[in-house]
Amino acid sequence: MKDNQYMIDNYKIIAEKFKDENNLKKALYFYKKAYNLSKNNKDIELLIDMGLIYDEMGDYDLAREKYHEVLEIDPQNSAAHYGIAIAYDNEKEYAKAIEYYKKTIDLDPEYDRAYFFLANIYDEIGNKKKAIEYYNKLINMDDEDFWAYVNLSCIYEEMDENILALDLIEEALNIGPNHYKALFNKAIILRKLGDIDGAIEYYKLSIKENPNYPYSYFNLAIIYKEEGNYEKSLETLTEGINYNDDIAVLYYNRACLYALMNELEKARDDLILSIKLDSDLKEYMMTDKELKSVIDLIDIDKL
Repeated sequence: MKDNQYMIDNYKIIAEKFKDENNLKKALYFYKKAYNLSKNNKDIELLIDMGLIYDEMGDYDLAREKYHEVLEIDPQNSAAHYGIAIAYDNEKEYAKAIEYYKKTIDLDPEYDRAYFFLANIYDEIGNKKKAIEYYNKLINMDDEDFWAYVNLSCIYEEMDENILALDLIEEALNIGPNHYKALFNKAIILRKLGDIDGAIEYYKLSIKENPNYPYSYFNLAIIYKEEGNYEKSLETLTEGINYNDDIAVLYYNRACLYALMNELEKARDDLILSIKLDSDLKEYMMTDKELKSVIDLIDIDKL
């Protein structure tokens, strides 16, 4: 038995090494070897590790199978309930995920990630009241949870409660002052509150922190366009394309600008590129008044 345990421990150590290297198949191979030696030992830690690997690999049925094996040994194991919830969540089986997240919280009221993902599900299914409730419970538990503040701010912004949304995104920025998404979200809120200069400033900060996030360029370009500053809008979209050359809406909106500036051939080229990247834009462009002069230059049937 002692030799057996020695081999099990060795296989687990090797599996951990491969997991740290993100070689999940190799990690699972050695976890399985440990599992085959330890079936009668009911090794909960090993079962949870295997469940995590299956989940990362997208095999949610096998992930749940391992977590249920844990529950056969220890029905009150909150980590196993949480693992099952995550697997259902990943498959968008939200009703089942909610059930297991709530069971996790019942068993361990300090299980903060269960609150976070439960709030996220309620937001996804449109139950904003419940989402707010669980994000607030999480924040009361951990007032340094960056994403809880960001997500809660987004909910209030969607509800047009922009002052409260601004307060919450400020809390997020106190925790992560240079995070591009929080900077981006603050820009959105400031624009809604009529602070255009502030919005421009924060879109620029967001771009500085992450030039590969295309929507900062997109939103900033829209502001310049609405101000009638087509050159600045064009410059912003072009910079965005330089960093994100596979984003259809950047080309589409640059095509609109070129059309407004009467540079029709450039507009045509960008429009064709945008539709190649996203065919759904083809139908939209047919009713876009800004592109009326460009459409005649394109053989629509060949797009």
